[in-house]
Amino acid sequence: MARVFITGSSDGLGRMAAQLLIEQGHRVVLHARNEGRGQEALSAVPGAEAVVIGDLTSIAQTRSVADQVNRLGSFDGVIHNAAIGYREPRRIATEDGLSHVFAVNTLAPYILTALIQRPKRLVYLSSGLHQRGDASLKDLAWQHRPWQGTQAYSDTKLHDVLLAFAVARRWSAVLSNALEPGWVATKMGGPGAPDDLDAAHRTQVWLVTSDDPAATVTGEYFYHMQLRTPNPASRDMERQEQLLDACKQFSGVDLSTA
Repeated sequence: MARVFITGSSDGLGRMAAQLLIEQGHRVVLHARNEGRGQEALSAVPGAEAVVIGDLTSIAQTRSVADQVNRLGSFDGVIHNAAIGYREPRRIATEDGLSHVFAVNTLAPYILTALIQRPKRLVYLSSGLHQRGDASLKDLAWQHRPWQGTQAYSDTKLHDVLLAFAVARRWSAVLSNALEPGWVATKMGGPGAPDDLDAAHRTQVWLVTSDDPAATVTGEYFYHMQLRTPNPASRDMERQEQLLDACKQFSGVDLSTA
């Protein structure tokens, strides 16, 4: 039996993963951005152990989420599921002056990875759109570029793969992997999304709990429990370190090397 924390688990794929984990006999802690959504999450996922509250657009609240998780004790796995979608019509600045898409999709998983007591497994949700991500890592917070919602999302999903692979390289005792769940009909994906919704949450559950040799790997990228080739830029160690350095500058949080 594993104990797993899932960000963004008040609805969508995060909630579905939580429900499946509990069905399989695992212990789950949920996350929601405010108290109201937290209560909805607990009602929707019977058997969940607890819910932690914090808006991941805020660096201070993201740090608070990490503190809340650490007060609950150790975890076997963390699924970094929370994300803002690709149809955002304009750049929304967070209280820290960052793009809200970058804050939630890139900086929050970086901060939580750095501050939560190290689990045995880390899973980062990416997207097939990461293949279109800007590997130059310039203007990460979209302070100078004309806003393009799909590009902003694609960039952050590349960042998630870079982060997963950087952690795999730095932390040899942790299994750290990324995946794409497919374009599915969640609130983010929209009703016309063509991929299999029933399959979309199973890979993250498998990666965070299974003893299958195919799941007990690190520094890999998956789609529906199968290895998939990620954007080649994600394997570039210099780019990985560049992203980590930028996230450290934005957040004031350092990801340890050992």
